[in-house]
Amino acid sequence: MKRVTFIQLKYIFSTVLLFHLLCGNAQESSKQEEPPKKSTASNQVSTFTIEAPQLKTTKKIWVYLPKNYTSSSKKFPVIYMHDAQNIFDATTSYVGEWNVDETLDSIQAQVIVIGIEHGNEKRMEELTPFKNEKYGGGNADNYLDFIVTTLKPYVDKTYRTKTNARNTAIFGSSLGGLISFYAALKYPTIFGKVGCFSPSFWFNRKEITTLMEQTPTFNTKVYFLCGDSEGDDDVIKDMNSMEHLVNTKRCECKKLNKKVIVKGGEHNEKLWRESFKKAYLWLF
Repeated sequence: MKRVTFIQLKYIFSTVLLFHLLCGNAQESSKQEEPPKKSTASNQVSTFTIEAPQLKTTKKIWVYLPKNYTSSSKKFPVIYMHDAQNIFDATTSYVGEWNVDETLDSIQAQVIVIGIEHGNEKRMEELTPFKNEKYGGGNADNYLDFIVTTLKPYVDKTYRTKTNARNTAIFGSSLGGLISFYAALKYPTIFGKVGCFSPSFWFNRKEITTLMEQTPTFNTKVYFLCGDSEGDDDVIKDMNSMEHLVNTKRCECKKLNKKVIVKGGEHNEKLWRESFKKAYLWLF
């Protein structure tokens, strides 16, 4: 048998090592060249960017148009929604989307949805009305000013919208639920309907309660929702307290608010996704 010399062994080892390195590099190149995940947003969704001088930034805006928008000349009500990354597209969502576009498509909804991207690290600032002693925040007035004086006029000019409060809703969950309710208090002639999911009233409990108490009348239609397993009993307590205050500002006979507590519902997109259809149908 022919003996293998040390030099030959070294050559074989070097060749094998080189082969693995080349294969590894090829796999890395393959990974880097993988196409991005395909968007799950329906064909009814498009985007644009707009300057937000109140926030010293630009905002990406997502637009859902009903299926019959281009084939008709009618005008449509509008829903303004926060956290747009989570409502239409699984590839941009944090832990799952709301399937708003698919849900509205399935029931042939006659509504336009304007989704406003959140500010990432500035999300808490934008979606909280008052500063929290522990967590900060409190820049919601500028955020809402952007929606009311910059975004809404652009939307009303660009799309066929019904512009009055009766046909304009604002909708969100968690901090988005808090800011949506606050928006109705601050701009009652702009937002006539509110989707208030798992509202984080705890963040500004004292201030938002005082503001509600000082509001003489409140005729906005509100859909309150949370789960009974959100990890904090304060969510239910705060929502019940706010609903009670709302009812002191108007006759319950008007049936302008609805409260839903979902058994087993947790503070997540699953709860909000599965509840969106019923909330939309009740509000509109």
